[in-house]
Amino acid sequence: MLSDSKLWKGARSVYHQLFMSSLLMDLKYKKLFAVRFAKNYERLQSDYVTDDHDREFSIADLSVQIFTVPSLARMLITEENLMTIIIKTFMDHLRHRDTQGRFQFERYTALQAFKFRRVQSLILDLKYVLISKPTEWSDDLREKFLEGFDAFLELLKCMQGMDPITRQVGQHIEMEPEWEAAFTLQMKLTHVISMMQDWCALDEKVLIEAYKKCLTVLMQCHGGFTDGEQPITLSICGHSVETIRYCVSQEKVSIHLPVSRLLAGLHVLLSKSEVAYKFPELLPLSELSPPMLIEHPLRCLVLCAQVHAGMWRRNGFSLVNQIYYYHNVKCRREMFDKDIVMLQTGVSMMDPNHFLMIMLSRFELYQIFSTPDYGKRFSSEITHKDVVQQNNTLIEEMLYLIIMLVGERFSPGVGQVNATDDIKREIIHQLSIKPMAHSELVKSLPEDENKETGMESVIEAVAHFKKPGLTGRGMYELKPECAKEFNLYFYHFSRAEQSKAEEAQRKLKRQNREDTALPPPVLPPFCPLFASLVNILQSDVMLCIMRTILQWAVEHNGYAWSESMLQRVLHLIGMALQEEKQHLENVTEEHVVTFTFTQKISKPGEAPNNSPSILAMLETLQNAPYLEVHKDMIRWILKTFNAIKKLRESSSPSPVAETEGTIMEESSRDKDKAERKRKAEIARLRREKIMAQMSEMQRHFIDENKELFQQTLELDASASAVLDNSPVVSDKTLTALGPAQTQVPEQRQFVTCILCQEEQEVKVESKAMVLAAFVQRSTVLSKDRSKFIQDPEKYDPLFMHPDLSCGTHTGSCGHIMHAHCWQRYFDSVQAKEQRRQQRLRLHTSYDVENGEFLCPLCECLSNTVIPLLLPPRKIFNSRLNFSDQPNLTQWIRTISQQIKALQALGKEESTPHTTSSKNSENMDEFQLPEGFRPDFRPKNPYSESIKEMLKTFGTATYKVGLKVHPNEEDPRVPVMCWGSCAYTIQSLERILSDEDKPLFGPLPCRLDDCLRSLTRFAAAHWTVASLSVVQGHFSKLFASLVPDDNHGDLPCILDIDMFHLLVGLVLAFPALQCQDFSGTSLGTGDLHIFRLVTMAHIIQLLLTSCTVIPSLSEENGMDEESPAGEEESAVLALYKTLQQCTGSALKEVPPGWHLWRNVRAGILPFLKCSALFFHYLNGVPSPPEMQVSGASHFEHLCNYLSLPSNLVSLFQENNEITKSLIESWCHNIEVKRYLEGERDAISYPRESNKLIDLPEDYSSLINQASNFSCPKSGGDKSRAPTLCLVCGTLLCSQSYCCQTELEGEDVGACTAHTYSCGSGVGIFLRVRECQVLFLAGKTKGCFYSPPYLDDYGETDQGLRRGNPLHLCQERFKKIQKLWQQHSVTEEIGHAQEANQTLVGIDWQHL
Repeated sequence: MLSDSKLWKGARSVYHQLFMSSLLMDLKYKKLFAVRFAKNYERLQSDYVTDDHDREFSIADLSVQIFTVPSLARMLITEENLMTIIIKTFMDHLRHRDTQGRFQFERYTALQAFKFRRVQSLILDLKYVLISKPTEWSDDLREKFLEGFDAFLELLKCMQGMDPITRQVGQHIEMEPEWEAAFTLQMKLTHVISMMQDWCALDEKVLIEAYKKCLTVLMQCHGGFTDGEQPITLSICGHSVETIRYCVSQEKVSIHLPVSRLLAGLHVLLSKSEVAYKFPELLPLSELSPPMLIEHPLRCLVLCAQVHAGMWRRNGFSLVNQIYYYHNVKCRREMFDKDIVMLQTGVSMMDPNHFLMIMLSRFELYQIFSTPDYGKRFSSEITHKDVVQQNNTLIEEMLYLIIMLVGERFSPGVGQVNATDDIKREIIHQLSIKPMAHSELVKSLPEDENKETGMESVIEAVAHFKKPGLTGRGMYELKPECAKEFNLYFYHFSRAEQSKAEEAQRKLKRQNREDTALPPPVLPPFCPLFASLVNILQSDVMLCIMRTILQWAVEHNGYAWSESMLQRVLHLIGMALQEEKQHLENVTEEHVVTFTFTQKISKPGEAPNNSPSILAMLETLQNAPYLEVHKDMIRWILKTFNAIKKLRESSSPSPVAETEGTIMEESSRDKDKAERKRKAEIARLRREKIMAQMSEMQRHFIDENKELFQQTLELDASASAVLDNSPVVSDKTLTALGPAQTQVPEQRQFVTCILCQEEQEVKVESKAMVLAAFVQRSTVLSKDRSKFIQDPEKYDPLFMHPDLSCGTHTGSCGHIMHAHCWQRYFDSVQAKEQRRQQRLRLHTSYDVENGEFLCPLCECLSNTVIPLLLPPRKIFNSRLNFSDQPNLTQWIRTISQQIKALQALGKEESTPHTTSSKNSENMDEFQLPEGFRPDFRPKNPYSESIKEMLKTFGTATYKVGLKVHPNEEDPRVPVMCWGSCAYTIQSLERILSDEDKPLFGPLPCRLDDCLRSLTRFAAAHWTVASLSVVQGHFSKLFASLVPDDNHGDLPCILDIDMFHLLVGLVLAFPALQCQDFSGTSLGTGDLHIFRLVTMAHIIQLLLTSCTVIPSLSEENGMDEESPAGEEESAVLALYKTLQQCTGSALKEVPPGWHLWRNVRAGILPFLKCSALFFHYLNGVPSPPEMQVSGASHFEHLCNYLSLPSNLVSLFQENNEITKSLIESWCHNIEVKRYLEGERDAISYPRESNKLIDLPEDYSSLINQASNFSCPKSGGDKSRAPTLCLVCGTLLCSQSYCCQTELEGEDVGACTAHTYSCGSGVGIFLRVRECQVLFLAGKTKGCFYSPPYLDDYGETDQGLRRGNPLHLCQERFKKIQKLWQQHSVTEEIGHAQEANQTLVGIDWQHL
């Protein structure tokens, strides 16, 4: 054991384990070991102090195992004198003393500071020994405890008066003195001092002895109390007292007075345990010299007042910090609170007049109050403004101190209260400032040695708990009935808290229509030992001070006084009245009430100057116009005064004449009321007159400008129509596409640029207007996250797989700019970025190199702009519509011929000229379809600036979606634009379905604008792409449904997402249709394309989602419900056709109702997406039935999309071609493989993706994470286990072991995971910190509040408080919604803008 410090870490750990598992497990040996340990305690601790390893590797750390066992601790105190040993060892290590023998922490070397830190662990040992209090005392224990108490007093004696300070005058202090060490010592000892007092309180003999010892030591400390200081005599109002001349602002003064404070604590215990009344003869109470007791605490409080008055500014921050900690919740229990108790002790033993004179002298205010008219002289001589201000502050502070001395009686022993009253009062005053969360409240209450505040037991009695909403925390609010206990001058309020509390309480009273006075609360009575304290309120000197200040207020011009001074005087008068009222109410027959404050304040002042009485002055002040704020308080005082008078009259037999005071008060109150009424009446008349004038002026203006007014009315009507987006259409059914499409009158659209504030109409030929937009890759709808593009340069995105493994989503904040304004803004952002790079290399929240910028208005992250366009279909479809439009079969034939012709022409152009003669012959054989002119090139209707913007957004979508370099000529650009449009609509449809919202319900306007602009842009983009490329895309897409000899390697029907296919076909079709002059309209094409894709989708559904035969119970339920309708029989017939086409693969035939139900459920999302798409494309308003939520709008959807509500009838109408189409789809080799069970396919309707399910109790997550070891470092525990909320993978974050290389850079596990799981966006839960992490790319990230809350509705980021945490579903849904709406990146952008420190974090290493 003794050679512990010579061993290395590993060896120590091993034999400490050996001790613990052998000696300390057996009680007998534990006892022997404890004795050994105590005998060698000094040596062991000395070794530890000079050792270089941490405490956990030292044998000294075993003390916690021994000293916390109550029986062992008692035994070691009695047999080994352990307390004394610990304290002596501690004292030996702190050898730096000054001439008076006090500790001196000046000029510590680094080594000494290190030693001092280590020595503090001895205080912990002392705490362990004292923590369990003895239930019964033996004489040995008494003797040894008092011996330890002596040693402890020696320690405190070395602290009494340490770090003395002198006020700097003239120049600022040069070096800040060392103050932290002394306060560290004080903080560490706080609990030990409290526990010492608790031990003393348990035994009367010990308490008496300890009190005597403490008093003796205090006498020694004050040995030279009067040396070298002149005695002086003070006299006011015929009272005089001898004291010494001492100025805090000139002499040395110290804030550390632990001996005085310990004595104050013991004195309260004498009162609490009633020892003072049982054995007065054993106590040296008669020897006490009250002036000596109060001297040092008073100096300390005067120092605080002077610092507050700004007299010690030149002493620097060290003093400010000391004053702060003196009042701080960590130290105040054994510092500030005990100083107040010590003054209360002193005052209760001396003449209050004498005390007040000494206090005036220490506050350096004696002159002002002792000489009449000093105030007048003082202000008439043009004195320095600072001095006047200082004196005012000092008077305020002195009055505040008197309020505290009389009012603070909530410590058990001072007042007749118990411990819970004290905590209740603390909580009431904290909650009077504002409602508080549990954690805030706990921080503001003092903790005991077990880190308990005692709050839980009383909080229910004084506060209501208000649960948190989606954000914020649960709050405790003060119960209204507790407001009457509010004391404006509560002694633990800081200045700021006091003014906040006053404001809050007055506001509350105004809301409840009460008067705003904040009278002093009714206080509990003092204990007998302190009972004489109240007399300070009615002492002559006190009355003189009050009278003087009120006099100043009455003659308010001649004197330097302040309102807060007056407010404090009013509070003191209120306290005195409350006190007298209590005395009168509780008086018994034979007792006479000696507290006669009311009589004293009714008497006028003494001759010669015959000043009016205090009461008369209050009545004068009640009507003073400059004291509006305090009127309520003065009124309350006069009311209480009258109530006390009545009480006195009822208790005294002789009738007393009614004084004129009450009459005066009554009359003045009536006057006041009448005056208020008159003013209110005048104000009302004036308001009415002004309103009448205004309406007259409006009428006059309208008459003069009639035409103007008519115009505005019309404009308003049109504007509201545009806003409502519901142009006037007759009641017939609305149809979104096809030849029967509802024709909507053209609307003009006017928009304002947010940068130049100019208004402009959106036209084809005008300058482009654009929306700020953000394009991002997304896997939110993905059904297979493992897929990713191997080689983006060669990848063909034409067909989207139904697993939607990675899409391109476009979002916008909806703010509109001119294209040229945006270009200028973006250039300036780029230039600024380049300049910034030269200055400092910090990230910004946006990456300019990737084209990112913040929207100039809302600072939303954006990376491109979408042009605003008119409905493009109206512009392309300007030709006449013939009445006889082809049916589906004819149309498919025509389109196939047109495609063939184009392919033939394409071949001809690409073959060399030598064989041209042959080709021309072929061409003759190959007839061009009627009215088709493949050489025709349509004119682009858009202005240059719009064309430019079409290219800009198209290129941005291509660049982001494929992660390639921008290239506007690339044939894949139009495909990416169509894909982004389709994917964005699909993700919106998913969100609306998940939230059970109607498809065309009210959308946020930013979303509505974004989808409209995006769809119109996608429809217009072919005009800036190469015509042949778009035609090529169309022919390829078309061939996937209608087979064609030239395209062999197309995906089968199971591997195509039908909505993406629909959007591609519809938006590429105009490139073919513009060369067709046969009279087929664009609308017919849309309708046939839509119906063709819908048919393909039905087959897709029948193949993948209807093959499961329903269970018997389902079947029985359905049979009872309905007889087979036409839908069921039709779908059954179609299924049988399928069976024929696929051969024997589809074995059993499910019942018709089952097939129809599955088809209907599976196709609904597709129909909803299509409805949204055609609504935004063609601008046909939505049917009102679909704007409200309710049952499935299947029939309404079919009508809107001009489909028959029995979808299967599509196949019967076009019987001649559907058979061959179904055969061609089913003969694909992949379909056969699927039917034979060799591969999977997506089934419909696709389930919505959600974040993973989290456990309700957070501890199960912690357990899961604690079992997780780093996958790369051979079973080591991961330091920062992080859970991906999208897929549920646990990752080893923020460590070098799991870094991987990504695009040439080292990144952490989370960043790497975002690229494989979320296309660069990730949502994680850091399990050990309990915080949510959002990541986007390598440079963007932020922390977000977790969905786990404790019982008080608070999150615990960092798990610091350790309360049990439970999942809050609402908050988790909010995170899920952010993810589904693709708002994670936007959230990160806003967080980084709001908090610049987030920008500096290296997110890629997480």
